[in-house]
Amino acid sequence: MSEMDQYLGMFIEESTEHLQTINTQLLELEKNPEDISIVQEIFRSAHTIKGMAGTMGFEDLANLTHKMENVLDMIRNSQTKVTSELLDVIFSSVDLLETMVTSISEGGDGKANVSEVVSALAKIESGEEVSHLDSSETIETPAEFTYDQYERTILLEAKEQKKNVFEIRVTIDEGSVLKGARAFMVFQAAEELGEIIKSNPSTEDIENENFEFSFAIVLVTSEDKETVTEKILGISEVSGVSMVKAAPDTKQEVKKEQATNKKETETTQEKKTKTPATQSKSIRVNIDRLDNLMNLFEELIIDRGRLEQISSNLKDHELTETVQRMTRVSGDLQNIILSMRMVPVETVFNRFPRMVRQLSRELGKEINFIIEGAETELDRTVIDDIGDPLVHLIRNALDHGIESPTERVSNGKPEQGTILLRAFHKGNMVYIEIKDDGGGLKKEKILNKALENGVVTQEQSIALSSDEINQLIFASGFSTADTVSDISGRGVGLDVVKSNIEKLSGSIHITSEEGKGSTFSIELPLTLSIIASMLVKVRNEQYAVPLTSIVETALIQKQDIQYVHNQKVILFRDKIIPLIFLDDYYAVPGEQENREALSIIIVQKGEEIAGLVVDELIGQQEIVLKSLGDYMKDTHSISGATILGDGTVALIVDSGTLIGRKVSING
Repeated sequence: MSEMDQYLGMFIEESTEHLQTINTQLLELEKNPEDISIVQEIFRSAHTIKGMAGTMGFEDLANLTHKMENVLDMIRNSQTKVTSELLDVIFSSVDLLETMVTSISEGGDGKANVSEVVSALAKIESGEEVSHLDSSETIETPAEFTYDQYERTILLEAKEQKKNVFEIRVTIDEGSVLKGARAFMVFQAAEELGEIIKSNPSTEDIENENFEFSFAIVLVTSEDKETVTEKILGISEVSGVSMVKAAPDTKQEVKKEQATNKKETETTQEKKTKTPATQSKSIRVNIDRLDNLMNLFEELIIDRGRLEQISSNLKDHELTETVQRMTRVSGDLQNIILSMRMVPVETVFNRFPRMVRQLSRELGKEINFIIEGAETELDRTVIDDIGDPLVHLIRNALDHGIESPTERVSNGKPEQGTILLRAFHKGNMVYIEIKDDGGGLKKEKILNKALENGVVTQEQSIALSSDEINQLIFASGFSTADTVSDISGRGVGLDVVKSNIEKLSGSIHITSEEGKGSTFSIELPLTLSIIASMLVKVRNEQYAVPLTSIVETALIQKQDIQYVHNQKVILFRDKIIPLIFLDDYYAVPGEQENREALSIIIVQKGEEIAGLVVDELIGQQEIVLKSLGDYMKDTHSISGATILGDGTVALIVDSGTLIGRKVSING
């Protein structure tokens, strides 16, 4: 490795951090345009990037930063005022700088087409007025669409499924007196061919006829260009259809996001000392090294379990004492290693203010976006995968939760809507909430849509509680193809969000009051690698049940088991609890003992609860979670496996999935 290569990694990391600082401070400057201290902070970061880029030989990057620096210097010297148009230009400059740094991180030369932004910066320097320059204009697309992280993921999935993604502009005859109705017919025709993931203007504006005589959509379809064109042109009063394939290289874009996220998580690992007179010391540790360290420690945990078992069997006093000391020391070491892998959720949250700012302007809505608990820490493996679900939930709150300013005023609300994104610890879990003061979920509309789509039957719908109706929007197969519906219909349902969160051993719940707003609450484990569990015996096998899902354990009498709707249940602490016999559910081989007293583990997921019937409770133990990989990818209700002290393998029960499947087991 050359000396320049050694410095390149440091340049990319520090540039990424400074660009994030600039993004955050620009949003603060928009709120407080007279605060020169914010401008000074932005200027320092820009100046540092310029110097590093010049030293590394990235002249385009250094020159663009220099131009941006000149404008910042004018602001701090009161030679120009902070306006929305000026901030748009600087935001566009930062977008380009991020693109260039990402290009460098992927082995590119860091060059980009900067002429439009440089021209706008030059106009500001010369004292000319600048027209609105949206940051999306700097992204190279053949039509008027730009894509955020979540939408690029959709495009990537479509590409992998060999589907076409068309950006389509539809023109309606200027003599049409029902252009909104014609647009609705176009949407219906397009959705018969595939899924609409975006429109310009928004579906709400199109429904209200707030557009001229043309609009654009992005369609994911298996059909070819000619079929789509013929279908849309067949609608009365449609005078023209033009389309191109979606231009962004989605693999490259998603890779760019992942690269940026990885840089953000290569973070300082020592806890900051809070002594005022002492400055904290920290070093950068590459994520790969931390992964290797964790893998080695996981092997140590397995060997520790083996030693504990040997010590118990031999009953040697000195060996027992030594193993106990080793357990204490390795426990402290475990806490240190796990804390080193913890990353503040700020690394994810920092991306959202820009997204909210841009989307709220597109929707014509005033949004007060509040972030709380950004310092809350999560394991790096969880941080890497939580971004996409949060993007979709925040977009959902913006687009479909918060009403238009006119509607809010008519309902006695302030024009400005509020979205709160907060994170906090509770026990061994981290909670992330997205709360809005919008219109709330319309339960009657959700239930009707669920009945229409076959998600529930008429008989089932009668018995559904209010919370269960809310949960229907997460159901697989729940579709909102009606684009003028108040329910979110962006082409990918919330079932994708839910499945992604459950892959992280998490869960998501909704509380909503119509007219008042909604709260989406995500529950996530602190770490996914080493977990505390209850070991149980089921016939001749051992299983592990994570402690985070266990409410309590108990002994019940076989004679107390009753049947409700062909499901075995028991009345426990004044609650009817369904029973799941693990030996039958997992088809465990071996003879079933005929006992009057049964051991059960009460597990809970959100508001749902169940009792797992086992043969014996062995005891609590920390275990190393190992993925089953592709060998058993279709296994239901098993989240992984672990190696026990005697070398045997125990499967880890995914009690959340067990409860969710609402199985009926005859034990």
